[in-house]
Amino acid sequence: MALQTAPSASNTLAPASAWALVPPLGNLDAYITAVNRLPLLTHEEEQRYARQLRDDGNVDAAGRLVLSHLRLVVSISRQYLGYGLPHGDLIQEGNVGLMKAVKRFDPDQGVRLVSYAMHWIKAEIHEYILKNWRMVKVATTKAQRKLFFNLRSMKQGFKAGAVDADTHRDTLSEREIDLVAEQLNVKREEVIEMETRLSGGDILLDPAPSDDGEQAFGPIAYLADAGHEPTAMLESRQRDMLATDGIATALDSLDARSRRIVEQRWLQVNDDGSGGMTLHQLAAEYGVSAERIRQIEVAAMKKMRKALAEYA
Repeated sequence: MALQTAPSASNTLAPASAWALVPPLGNLDAYITAVNRLPLLTHEEEQRYARQLRDDGNVDAAGRLVLSHLRLVVSISRQYLGYGLPHGDLIQEGNVGLMKAVKRFDPDQGVRLVSYAMHWIKAEIHEYILKNWRMVKVATTKAQRKLFFNLRSMKQGFKAGAVDADTHRDTLSEREIDLVAEQLNVKREEVIEMETRLSGGDILLDPAPSDDGEQAFGPIAYLADAGHEPTAMLESRQRDMLATDGIATALDSLDARSRRIVEQRWLQVNDDGSGGMTLHQLAAEYGVSAERIRQIEVAAMKKMRKALAEYA
C-alpha cells in the first residue's frame, strides 16, 4: 500500500477561495485556536500573492496574505490587555490594520509582510484604545499619544523594580518624573500633565438613582447654570425690555399731570436716597386733596399696566 505524504503549506492553501479557510464563528478561544492552525506562507508564496494583488488586484491573493498573518494580530493584541478593553475588540481593530497593510504592501521593498504589518496593526489598536479607554480623550496630538503609551509602560517597569513599600504608590515620584522626561525627551510639565490624566477617571455628570430610589449626587448639581437656560434667558431679556422701552411707552400713554404724579411717586430718587414727592406735596402743588392725587395715581397705574401688556 502506498504511503501518503503530509501536505505542504502550499497544498493546505489549495481551496479555490482563500476565505474558505476562515474559521467558523464561535467563542474567542476557538477563533485563536483556529487562526494559529492556519499555515504560514513561504517567502516565495508571499511575494507571488503580493504581486498578484498589486498588479492584478487579485482579492483571493489578498485573502491568503491576510489569513496567514492573523496569528500576528492575536500576538500583538495580547500586549494591550492591560487597558481593560475586550480582547476580541483589540483583535478586530488589529485585523483592520492588517488589511490596510496588505493593501499597501510592496513586495519589491525587500521586507517581509510581517515586519511591514506590525506598524499598521499597532496603529489601529492604539487609535482604538485612545478612543475607548476613556469617554474624554487623554491624548490628541502625536506627541501626547507617544507619551501616553510609553508612560504606562514605564510606570509598570517602575512598579516591577520597586524594592520598598513607598515606591508601590500609583503616582510617580519626582525622581521618576525626571527619568521619564529624560528618556522620552519631553518636558517635565508634559509628564506631570499626562500622569494627572492617567490617574483620573470618568465621572457621570448625572448618576442614575440608587436601588432605594434616591437620586445620587453628581457634578450636574453644581455645574448647571440656570442663568444660561434658554427659557430663563428669554424671560430675563423680556424683563429688561419691559423695564426700559416698555416703561417709556407706558409713560407716553399718560397725560402730563398723571405722568408727573407717577414719576414723582415711583421713579424719582433724590441725592440723599429718599423718594420723590408725597401725596400731600403733590396735592398742594395742584390745589386738590391728597385723596384726589391718589385716585389719579391709581388710574394712571392701571392705564400703564394695560399699555405694558400690549407692549409685551
